[in-house]
Amino acid sequence: MILYQFLDRILNGVMREWIERNFIYTEWIPLGDAAVDGYYIQTVNWWNLKRKLFTGLLILVAAVVVLVRTVSILYASRQVKAAMRSAGRMIEDYMRHDREALEVFPQGYEEISVRIVEIKADMQRKEQMLREEASRKNDLITYLAHDLKTPLTSVIGYLSLMDEAPDMPASQRAKYVHITLDKALRLEKLINEFFEITRYNLQTIALEKETVNLSFMLEQMTDEFYPLLSDHGNTIRLEVEPDASGGPLTLYADGEKLARVFNNILKNAIAYSYPGTAIAVECRTVGDFVRIEVSNRGRTIPPHKLEAIFEKFFRLDDARATNTGGAGLGLAIAKEIVTLHDGSITAASEDEVTSFLVELPLPAKTVTASRRAPGNTLPSAQSTALK
Repeated sequence: MILYQFLDRILNGVMREWIERNFIYTEWIPLGDAAVDGYYIQTVNWWNLKRKLFTGLLILVAAVVVLVRTVSILYASRQVKAAMRSAGRMIEDYMRHDREALEVFPQGYEEISVRIVEIKADMQRKEQMLREEASRKNDLITYLAHDLKTPLTSVIGYLSLMDEAPDMPASQRAKYVHITLDKALRLEKLINEFFEITRYNLQTIALEKETVNLSFMLEQMTDEFYPLLSDHGNTIRLEVEPDASGGPLTLYADGEKLARVFNNILKNAIAYSYPGTAIAVECRTVGDFVRIEVSNRGRTIPPHKLEAIFEKFFRLDDARATNTGGAGLGLAIAKEIVTLHDGSITAASEDEVTSFLVELPLPAKTVTASRRAPGNTLPSAQSTALK
């Protein structure tokens, strides 16, 4: 009542007028037949009062709900921020120090601790791989730099002898020229390995895709390896299955990059093959992929080396004086190119047979044609034997 009078005085009677207008029903009761005399009867308009009270109650409930919700959100936000700060401190503590997860994360943080342990282990594995890669690279550069001196010294020495003795017998001069050329070629190979390392570190492999005749590419590449095969006494047995329509196998790919893949694999196969043995290159479609397998007979690669064969700067021969292998980048680059084509490359070595398997996705139209072929069978293979 006091609040009502206080508000009514402040509002200059407005509140009383509003209440009388909405909640008070006034009726004039005349006395007798004369309309002049009479009195007023005021009664409460309960229906209107209940309706207004119900509306006010709904508004009040809604306001309380909004208020509670707002307070709960603010409280939850503060709790989440506090939990995040606490989790951040624990994660930083665990990542920076060599401590067990149970020592750092209390009960209730099991899910976070498991995930952080996995992340830290993965980071440590990658750091270890980078250290090993850097170590191999540094060792390789050191060996190459050291090995550059030997052929260079020989080249200078034999050229000096020929320069000091212009009347040297022709047979002796020819012998010295042959030795000098051999050393110069060795020097060129070592310099090319340096350039290979530099190009790999600076390049970003980007694909320029087009329709590639894979059958023709493999035939052409095996022809190009004739001189190197002759030097090693090896042959290549090439088998390429046509596509479902009987035509050559085609891919939508970067032809130049794929040629580099097969070039690196074939060079590796020739370098580590037994003399006088055949290198098998087989190409066929399997489902939505084309599968190219290169196999050679040579020393079995130990499992621990086979796992690292696609790592950068890894060479099968640890001895720096060996003439096989290069900078240890060929297979690593091949894997990157195949991966960019959404394919896969794997290696296996058993019973003196080493195989590299490359799988590349077929174009959609080729896959559709293959599935529509009767019985889904493949035509007979085309076989080419090269010496």
